[in-house]
Amino acid sequence: MAEHDLIETPSANENANADPVVIGARKLTIEEVVAIAHHRAPVALSADPAWRARIQRGADFLRRHLAAGATVYGVNTGYGDACVVDVPMDLVEALPLQLTRYHGCGMGRHLDDAQTLAVIAARLNSLAYGFSGVRPVLLERLADLINHRVLPRIPSEGSVGASGDLTPLSYVAAALAGEREVMFEGRLRDVRDVWSELGHAPLTLAPKEGLALMNGTAVMTGLACLAFARADHLTRLTARLTALSTVALDGRAAHFDAMLFEVKPHAGQAEAAAWIRDDLSGRDDTPGHRLQDRYSIRCAPHVIGVARDALSWVRRDVENELNSANDNPLIDPDNERVLHGGNFYGGHIAFAMDSLKVAVANLADLMDRQLALLVDVNFNNGLPRNLSGAAPARAAINHGFKAVQISSSAWTAEALKNTMPASVFSRSTEAHNQDKVSMGTIAARDCLRVLELTEQVAAAHTLATVQAARLRLKIDSATPIPAPLQAFIDSVSAQSLFVDEDRALENELRALTARIAACELLHDYRGGANA
Repeated sequence: MAEHDLIETPSANENANADPVVIGARKLTIEEVVAIAHHRAPVALSADPAWRARIQRGADFLRRHLAAGATVYGVNTGYGDACVVDVPMDLVEALPLQLTRYHGCGMGRHLDDAQTLAVIAARLNSLAYGFSGVRPVLLERLADLINHRVLPRIPSEGSVGASGDLTPLSYVAAALAGEREVMFEGRLRDVRDVWSELGHAPLTLAPKEGLALMNGTAVMTGLACLAFARADHLTRLTARLTALSTVALDGRAAHFDAMLFEVKPHAGQAEAAAWIRDDLSGRDDTPGHRLQDRYSIRCAPHVIGVARDALSWVRRDVENELNSANDNPLIDPDNERVLHGGNFYGGHIAFAMDSLKVAVANLADLMDRQLALLVDVNFNNGLPRNLSGAAPARAAINHGFKAVQISSSAWTAEALKNTMPASVFSRSTEAHNQDKVSMGTIAARDCLRVLELTEQVAAAHTLATVQAARLRLKIDSATPIPAPLQAFIDSVSAQSLFVDEDRALENELRALTARIAACELLHDYRGGANA
């Protein structure tokens, strides 16, 4: 089959009945990228003839422009500081593959499957914007990577976030060109063999196609989409754990009265307070052991609210980047112009991820403080020491959640340590051509690490708080447990039994952390993404 033939790629997605996410002539959402990344939806290129014709016009104009003797950066010139070097016409066709090869120097761990798919989806959507001068067949092959799960092995380290994510994206470009290894059907394979099995020849990259694939913000943007979804879920989980901690500590529902949040009208904290209030619906508002609960309970909406409000503008900036033409130069097919600029600069993603990781780390700190109250007999209002469920005769040798709280504190400390902003550490690279860079990809990776640690804290807090609520019921069987909290307790208890005798909790913590990272712990998740 010829490279220029347009075909619809069949889906190898495990959810074969899912509606595909349409790419081209429309804007993509974070949730759609997450669905693609987690195999919940295949992709399909737009069937709009006008959109397809526009993509082809961009590639055709670029060909004509070069044939007329025009000079276009990265097409018939060298790259970066070598933009002053003219490339002879007989070498122009070879230049894109050279770009992919010399950038094959990534290091660090490889992106996982979901991250790789998110990156490819982000690159595909940007090129489908229609300002990159690529052929339709290139978009088709990117869709093939997603739908057949032909996953380039993308090292996570090596990008400074301008001129885009060159080194990691070179692994995507190389896979299309038939070089390097990919993961396919659970095995590491030579990509040429995979393309052969799928009935395709590797692409010969046209002028600018190597640059168009690599010179953009797809890695940081794809990772940012995943980070957003996980942070969104964590805010909701932290609110639920606050409500359950209030019950376990025999605390006060009055701290979440709507009037409190009407007179300090930050939308995020009002939203968080409403979630907690709903979860405590029907709880008696009579003061418990204290007229005012400690800050980690009483002020929880104010902490969670900062993250909620941050997510609103983080969504704006991530989705703007996702739905942008962010390579260089841009090819305007309508006015037949070549625009040399700097849209590969990832400053908005860098700042969004630097900010989000701070908000998420504060959630870790909040949950860790709540957990510290629950295990401490000086502050937990009558619960057993360290939440041990041991019988009196065995209490002296049982330590319950003591070590879990220590581990939670360690994970919290590491999350807080990782909040140093990456975006302020710009480096001058590439003979001072890239002399101010975004560090957006490092910021996104840092944010994912903070999320990972915070999800571990959330898992520890979840197990401990469910244990604490069950212990409160043992002390007073009349303790009201509102229906949403009881359903949550039952869901967690199905995978982690009541801790009466000490046991190793690692496997239960790992399983719960995986559910949290996949945004699957809250069955009534108000975002609708994991019902």
